[in-house]
Amino acid sequence: MKFASFYHAQPFRPFLIHVADGGRIPVKHEDFVALAPTGRKMIVYLPDGDYQIVDVMLVTRLEVSAKNGARKPRK
Repeated sequence: MKFASFYHAQPFRPFLIHVADGGRIPVKHEDFVALAPTGRKMIVYLPDGDYQIVDVMLVTRLEVSAKNGARKPRK
């Protein structure tokens, strides 16, 4: 998976990160996510100011909103 293609997309489109435990983490803006230089972990800041540290190997898929408002899975 190439996360950079999601969070550096122009124009940016919000997306969800799905993880192996069934959780979903929203990425509302490119400034809300940072990938470690090793590419193994990322920090995702949530709109309420909290954050989550995610092991990239546990990401199962990325889901980006389609233009019509429906969700479209991306791998």
